[in-house]
Amino acid sequence: MAAENLARPSLSDAVTDRVLALIREQGLRPGQRLPSARALAERFSVATPTIREALRRLQATGAVELRHGSGVYVSDTLNRVLLPNPNLSVLPGERLLHLLDARLLIEPYLAERAAQVCDAEQATTLAALLDGAAGNLTGDDSRLHEANMGFHAAVGAVAGNTVLNEVLESLLAVHGHEQREILALFDDRARDHHEHREIMTAIVERRADDAAGKMRAHLADVRSVIARRLAAER
Repeated sequence: MAAENLARPSLSDAVTDRVLALIREQGLRPGQRLPSARALAERFSVATPTIREALRRLQATGAVELRHGSGVYVSDTLNRVLLPNPNLSVLPGERLLHLLDARLLIEPYLAERAAQVCDAEQATTLAALLDGAAGNLTGDDSRLHEANMGFHAAVGAVAGNTVLNEVLESLLAVHGHEQREILALFDDRARDHHEHREIMTAIVERRADDAAGKMRAHLADVRSVIARRLAAER
């Protein structure tokens, strides 16, 4: 009997599912507002605290966003397959190298695919991101980091494989701290930016093999910086 009770969904579980069903049935899009907690409680015939617990669960999984004093909104991560872990501490060096190895496996393919499908609007987006990076080559490390990582994520988005793009975005988020260290250690921002420009040009000009090769060479450079740093610290 105890095992059956453990397996039985709780009221909060059921309400969580019903809120998700409501979002989909009404076709709510990211950024659109849900009814208030009180209105949802009345709709589902449950107490307001039960609704609030369900909404907190949905916020934790990236389905909704709770904005203090404003309401509950559909999150743009509602349909993600993967979510980065915001509680992960700084990664040990060897694991960081494994993450970069994973990027080496994923990103050259995404660059190749992006070169096969990139349209004029997407090309403009990639160029704008690199223009933003160019404006911070001698300035704010934080803004340069965001522009550089935004470029890599945008290449994944252009490629059109939503699952692989989510994997890439999660990897970038997980080791954002270490990526900022790389920016400081690489010590050649112009070269880094030049490599990004070459990748973008290959994508825009539909040179798929070249795009993959240039992305692979660029990430190998990044990995070598980390490997040298780890070796120096041993």
